[in-house]
This record gives sequence, C-alpha cells and structure tokens, in this order.
Amino acid sequence: MLRYLGYAGQEIDPQLSTRIEDAAALCQRESSPRFMWRAFPLRGGCDAEGNPVLRLEGSTLELPGDDILEHLKGAVECVAMACTLGLSNEREARRLAATDPTMATLFSAAGSALVETVADLCSEHILQDAKLRGLTTGSRFSPGYGDLPLAVQPQIVRVLKADKRMGMAPTEGGFVIPSKSVTALVGLFEAPRREDRSFCDSCRARERCVLRKAGTPCNL
Repeated sequence: MLRYLGYAGQEIDPQLSTRIEDAAALCQRESSPRFMWRAFPLRGGCDAEGNPVLRLEGSTLELPGDDILEHLKGAVECVAMACTLGLSNEREARRLAATDPTMATLFSAAGSALVETVADLCSEHILQDAKLRGLTTGSRFSPGYGDLPLAVQPQIVRVLKADKRMGMAPTEGGFVIPSKSVTALVGLFEAPRREDRSFCDSCRARERCVLRKAGTPCNL
C-alpha cells in the first residue's frame, strides 16, 4: 500500500497509520478475489499489414509489438491470465469516492496491493502446473507494457470468458471493470530463460512513473 501511495521513507503519523490499517481491512472485507488462466500453444504470423504477431492457437487472440515478441521468444506456450477483486470492491470504491476522498485513496492503494497479490498467487499456480509438465515460466507481461496495446486486455477477458465467469467487463480504451483487475501473459519454456531487460525498460510509463523515481517500481 505504501508503495502505491508514493511512500519514500517519510514519517507516518499514528492517525494516518490507523487509517491505512482500516483501509486494508475494509478492502479485504469488500473484495471477492478470483483468478483464472489458460495455456495456449504459440504460433508466429503476420497481421493484415504484414507486421509480425504472435497467435495463441485455439483462440482469436493476437499479440502485436516487438516487446511481447522478445518477451515470449523461445516459448512453446503462452498463458493468458485474469485476476480481479470483484464488483463488491468496485462498489465500495465508488461509495468512498463520493463520501470520504482520503479513505478512497487509501482503499485504492489497498486494492492495488491486493490484486497484485492475487496475480502472484495465480502465477504460482501456473508455475506449479508448468513444473508438472517439465516446463518453466517467464515473468508476467500485461497489456500496456512496452508496445503491447492496452486493447489486448479486453481480448484476454473474452478469450478466458472472464466476463461471464468473473464479471470482468471490458470498457472503451482497453480498460476493464472492476478497475482492480489484472490481465497478463506468461510464457512457458522448455528451459529456464534469463530475461536481460528490466521490467521498467519495457514500460511505456517509465519516464513519468513516480514509483520508479522513488526506487520502488511496481514489479518489486
């Protein structure tokens, strides 16, 4: 939570500390964390303009952009995953925004931290399944990172049927509701793969990111 609030070592007074704890507890009560994932064989190809894309066989999902091509280089399969805190969290966030702006900010930070924890748990399930099949996993790569368009996010939701199964509704601009949701892609490899570039290097928000500047990037 502190990282999402832009904390950089400054002192936190007891009153704010109490409100942070209250926001965390409220977020846990008003959330229904869920995740789902599915692995697809990967196939290379080109889009209508002749640009290279990766296709997830058995789905309509296409992944354009140089960064995702590099990230999944050598992968035999790609996992599409989706995680959410549910509509109860979304409703409480909207109520707080109208009644208590400070608590709304703290609640949002708590939600961001919690949904990342859910994504970590989903990634662990993916890893354990991969090990059973003699494979290993790479790191998560979400729409909006690097040059992978945010518009891919609603496609992931639809391919996984997360709209029907978890209530994730795509919106204009590539976003989804509930806002505390995560979609990502994970490569499955036959051998461990060293990823040379840092997470921040492939992020389009690198230059304006307050978390990176504070020394607490969101991949920590």
